[in-house]
Amino acid sequence: MTQQDILIYGIAGLVFLGVICVGFLLTTDDQTYAAKKRAKLVGSGETGTVARSKNKAEEETNARRRETQKMLEKLRQDDNKRKSSIVPQDIKGKIEQAGLSMSVSTFWLFSVAAGVALAGLAFLSGAEGLPTIKGIKLENRAAVVAMAGLAGSLGLPRWILGFLSNRRAKKMTNQFADALDVIVRGVKSGLPLTECLRIVAKESPAPLGPEFEALTDQVAMGTSMERALLNLYHRVPLPEINFFVIVLSIQTKAGGNLSEALGNLSTVIRARRMMREKVKALSSEAKASAMIIGCLPFGVGSLLYVTSPDYMSRLFTTETGHLFILIGLVMMAMGTTVMKKMMNFNM
Repeated sequence: MTQQDILIYGIAGLVFLGVICVGFLLTTDDQTYAAKKRAKLVGSGETGTVARSKNKAEEETNARRRETQKMLEKLRQDDNKRKSSIVPQDIKGKIEQAGLSMSVSTFWLFSVAAGVALAGLAFLSGAEGLPTIKGIKLENRAAVVAMAGLAGSLGLPRWILGFLSNRRAKKMTNQFADALDVIVRGVKSGLPLTECLRIVAKESPAPLGPEFEALTDQVAMGTSMERALLNLYHRVPLPEINFFVIVLSIQTKAGGNLSEALGNLSTVIRARRMMREKVKALSSEAKASAMIIGCLPFGVGSLLYVTSPDYMSRLFTTETGHLFILIGLVMMAMGTTVMKKMMNFNM
């Protein structure tokens, strides 16, 4: 290799190294400039486009959630107003919900009789009064008799009405899913809705059968289906009946597959019943414990009274004993109420 070739290769190598160095310098300058630009943008607060868009999306989501909550609250208030306007709160409505055929005057006569009976029992018991409370002394027998009369005339009849209404509502709930299945099968076979309702009225036992019979009689007399359904909910204010009324009202106005809608409603009602029974089974232990705790003071007091009557008689013959009895009853009522609220679930 001559000196001329060596010189050519050397020049070519130097040119190659120069190109590499220039490219490296240009790349470093571009990266440095981009880094400086990002740092400048961060310092000026002009970056964070992704963060700003994320915050904006979260704000829009929160706004939609608040609007949805307001709408649901408004719908809940409207539904409560509708129920309060439909479901009666007077004595006549309570009597209808209990399934009784008595009139309001008969109910008040029964209330007066119950009050007189309890007042008579209080008078014959020989109770002399209540202990002194904040300077108010009720030691005459007339005060105790008056309180017993008020409890018998105002409290006992209403409690009986509530008990009968709840028992009737449970029976209706247990029978309603089967009645819906009968209606679904009748509609699928081609029968009209009124004929299916009439079949349920004839084949179902009380209290469901008489209620559907009253419904079909109203429709036959010319009442609109929607009005007759509202009257049914007026007599039986249950969530299941409310669902049934809503489904039939919508189907009457807008049309649609009635059998499918009632079939879905039957499934929902059976699921609610199953969930209610599951809750009842899970809370049965707590209910048994509450019953034992509630009966224990009375049982122990009765045994002590049998074994040591002089020791227990001080509770009934002295003002201090009366005060302790009153305190114990109030505390037991509060504890029983708390345990009942803890075990009951609205469904």
